[in-house]
Amino acid sequence: MKVVVQRVLRAKVSVDGHEINSIAKGLCLLVGLQKTDEKNDIDAMVQKILKLRLFDHDEKKWHCNVTEMNYEILSISQFTLCYKLKGNKLDFHMTMPGNLALKNYQYFLDTLRRHYNENKIKDGAFGEKMEVEIVNDGPVTVQLEFPNPGKNVLEKLDKDNGVD
Repeated sequence: MKVVVQRVLRAKVSVDGHEINSIAKGLCLLVGLQKTDEKNDIDAMVQKILKLRLFDHDEKKWHCNVTEMNYEILSISQFTLCYKLKGNKLDFHMTMPGNLALKNYQYFLDTLRRHYNENKIKDGAFGEKMEVEIVNDGPVTVQLEFPNPGKNVLEKLDKDNGVD
């Protein structure tokens, strides 16, 4: 599972020129699901997103998360995040198939709503060609991936260096 998290002043999603959803200040999530993703990966991703300290409060930089600020979240499904490059061509063989992706994306949204305020969670139109307008705040953009592809490499380096 790959998610690009953007801190935004506002964001909206439209299909065929008709606005589907919009948010004021908060987070815009671009969400890609891979064939290997499981519910525990989705659960971990939701917790990471909700706990990310991306917002300033008073004089403290990077101090608060989206829930502490009571901001909104706009989530957009984006299968193209799960590409592999073959030369200059994008290969999507690791992307979760449509019906399964829809089910798991809905689980992602439901989990966000269950752990935050369901009225603060908005989404686009799964499987549709969408126009997404994002006014990035900062700009602040964070890329998350579960399972963490670098974790095994870091664990091996620690083990090789005698760190437990």
